Amino acid sequence: MKDLSKSVRFFAHYFKRYKMSLLFILIFTIASTWLQVKAPVYMGKSITELSKYLMVKLNPMTSSQASLSHFHSALWLFFLFVLMTTVATFAMSLLQSIVAPKAVNDMRRGLFAKMQRMTIKYFDNHQDGEILARFTSDLDNIFNAMNQAIFQLFTQAILMIGIVWQMFNQDYKMAWVTVASTPIAVILAAVFIVQARKYVDLQQAEVGHLNGYINEQINGQKVIITNGLQEQSINKFLDHNQKVRQATTRGQIWSGILFPVMQGMSLLNVAIVIYYGATQALDGSLAQRATALGLIVMFVSFSQQYYQPITQITSTYNMLQQAITGAKRLNEVHEQADEISPADGVEFTGLKDKILLDDVHFGYNDSREILHGVSIEVDKGKMVALVGPTGSGKTTVMNLLNRFYDVNSGAVTFDGIDVRDMKLTSLRDHVGIVLQDSTLFTGTIRDNVVYGKPDATDEEVTAATKQANIHDFIMSLEDGYDTKVSDENSVFSTGQKQLISIARTILTNPDLLILDEATSNVDTVTEAKIQKAMDNVIAGRTSFVIAHRLKTILNADMIVVLRDGKVIEQGSHHELLAENGFYAELYNNQMVFE
Repeated sequence: MKDLSKSVRFFAHYFKRYKMSLLFILIFTIASTWLQVKAPVYMGKSITELSKYLMVKLNPMTSSQASLSHFHSALWLFFLFVLMTTVATFAMSLLQSIVAPKAVNDMRRGLFAKMQRMTIKYFDNHQDGEILARFTSDLDNIFNAMNQAIFQLFTQAILMIGIVWQMFNQDYKMAWVTVASTPIAVILAAVFIVQARKYVDLQQAEVGHLNGYINEQINGQKVIITNGLQEQSINKFLDHNQKVRQATTRGQIWSGILFPVMQGMSLLNVAIVIYYGATQALDGSLAQRATALGLIVMFVSFSQQYYQPITQITSTYNMLQQAITGAKRLNEVHEQADEISPADGVEFTGLKDKILLDDVHFGYNDSREILHGVSIEVDKGKMVALVGPTGSGKTTVMNLLNRFYDVNSGAVTFDGIDVRDMKLTSLRDHVGIVLQDSTLFTGTIRDNVVYGKPDATDEEVTAATKQANIHDFIMSLEDGYDTKVSDENSVFSTGQKQLISIARTILTNPDLLILDEATSNVDTVTEAKIQKAMDNVIAGRTSFVIAHRLKTILNADMIVVLRDGKVIEQGSHHELLAENGFYAELYNNQMVFE
């Protein structure tokens, strides 16, 4: 019930901007419903008048013209009501077809905008495929339901209210007979719905896992092929796919059985109405029988209409449940915390003195702490290298400097100002990062270089690429800076992509530069080019460099050695060698293999 309430609020949030359209839909829905429930009344009256007319034929003492005229009038009114019902339903459907895609478009835009405001933690904890499933299967399910089921649910609910009111207004005894089977139908529907909901929720979750696995396998296809793991990859895919199939099959069975059961209940109800009406007609006089015949026809139509909302709602339940599940999953994203930028935060204008990590404790979750009291002080313009074994906390320090995460205790300060007290945009405007795995976006080479500074001039772009030692290669291409590239179909090698990333960072002219294993994926020749480009970008800037190849950080002003989340050594290269400690052991072991 809580999830349903959240889903309803989610839809209400996006529907509220279409108030006028929804108002017209409501008007046409009410009109269509009123016309539908009145049509059987005139159909019954026409049958009654026809019966009276036929009986008059047996009694010449009574004028027949009046009865025949009444029959024609009732029949024409019945046709008129059917025609107006069709027009009102068409207008309602047309408005629904306009509102549904617009609302889903707003949902898609809102979801994408939300993801731009979320913390890095969410993306670290969720597979790409599971995130993409929100934009694909979940939104598709919502659109299908809105286009076919949600408005129909609203329409059928109004129709049921109108039918019940009209039935009791015509004959309360026949009305009670018509609705007598409702409790049985409701109990059956509830049982099927509970089971269907469980497996539809499971289906959506398994689809997300399957998408995540497929995305993971596509990204690692080279590794799979190299190691001959195609068969194992297929087998694991089949396991995930089997779980999706099982959940989908069970959900479809429980959802699909609703429609035939409700159809059966509808036919049973019609039979009960006919039986009861016939017994009443046979017990009455000839005139009463004529009236009862019209009443029976009327309530047979009412009986079919009465079960129509139940049948329609149950037939679209699977679609509705998928939409509710999709709305719940989208709502879960919207409930995630945004990155917090203080409303009255300090406007950081650039580093003037130093950066300080003061007794920092941090863990990605409460059960495991990664950094245990780390303290590092860096003066402006100095280069600090972080070294240590895998898992020692080097990248975690980088995440805290740029405030991808907040410390559990202690503080990260720039010129004595805690990064949590700064405006996020002003902090990140002065921090540049070159990651281990470079990313190119679809567009031209120039688009990629100016990604962090869209208003950069051609002169600035050229100067940045020259510093990054990639300008000559770009100019050797037929279209130069206008060459089309993407991360999947690129003219660049891995090292050249890294040089583009460095050029992109140079162009933003950051006060603090973070280089996270920038040379780890390249050969020694390319490494030399990247190292030269790094030297250009580091010159005069405060910088943190993570490096496994220690020869690339020999000129660092300070080397901080991390192990198991603690600072165990710090000093210059020569000072640490003289201490003959852990750093000296790392360095000497590497030199053996160089």
